[in-house]
Amino acid sequence: MTSPATTASGTAALLDYAPIPRSALGPTLNEQGYYVGRVERNLYWVTDGVYQSAFLTTPDGIVVFDAPPSIGHNLRRAVDEIAAANGVPNTVTHLVYSHHHHDHAGASSLFENVVRVGHEETRRLLLRDNDPARPAPEVTFADRYTLEVGGERVELTWHGPNHSPDNIFIHFPDHDALMMIDVVNAGWVPIYNLNLSEDVPGYIAAPATALSYPWTHFICGHLGRLATRDDVALHQAYITDLEASVKEALASVDPMPFYMRYGENFWAGVKAHLDTVTDRAAAPVIAKYTGVLAAADIEVFTRTTTFAIMQSFRLDYGPSGPVHP
Repeated sequence: MTSPATTASGTAALLDYAPIPRSALGPTLNEQGYYVGRVERNLYWVTDGVYQSAFLTTPDGIVVFDAPPSIGHNLRRAVDEIAAANGVPNTVTHLVYSHHHHDHAGASSLFENVVRVGHEETRRLLLRDNDPARPAPEVTFADRYTLEVGGERVELTWHGPNHSPDNIFIHFPDHDALMMIDVVNAGWVPIYNLNLSEDVPGYIAAPATALSYPWTHFICGHLGRLATRDDVALHQAYITDLEASVKEALASVDPMPFYMRYGENFWAGVKAHLDTVTDRAAAPVIAKYTGVLAAADIEVFTRTTTFAIMQSFRLDYGPSGPVHP
């Protein structure tokens, strides 16, 4: 990777990265900038290459799962395309939120007169945010909810916080599919800080929970293709390697030279110590997964994810340091 920090004009330089593995890429988008494909039977998924949504066609109407603003009106176009091709109603009757974040729900208001469904924490957070683009769900649940529409069944379950406090698992037992957003990226590394996740232990545990469900098709919310069970296992291997590398670096890097060097500037000592641990832990994982997971060589992604895991080890599990005598 070549990496001048800035150009002559002072703007950030554009870096060169390893080629993207072909296996990480999805189908070609149409002229409108989206792709819609069948998951199984009457369950479909939509992508713009970066975000994903899904919908279920039924004799009583369409159930939409997430409404990312980057897909926006193309979600409506995808629904109309499939409904017309299959001779079923194109009326959207229900919209299910995977979680409250705007990047997965910000086109919700495009669908009027629908029943919105989500976790009870999703409702609380959306009422707090007071965003007209994301009306709060009317139907909520605490742990489990079975959504039944037009003879179809979808199981919604909250297994605790992970990427966000309200992120749920959406299981389609009659369609051999699972939807879980913002944890696994099919064929790619997580972006900053484990996909900007709020609960590190929950995030790390979520893939194992996903694999406990029976499914073949996995709608992960991002990028251009559906995921497989092998994709989830590869993601777990990447995280497991980071955990092992973090433990080794925490044990092997002596913090004292940093604090002695900076004296009363305690925060400078903290930065030097933790940056050194992060760099040492991230480097072998970046090298191992470059060419295996797309964007592994975008070092800031793995470095910030490493930092988040390291801090979770210190703060969630301990010890954060020796107990003063």
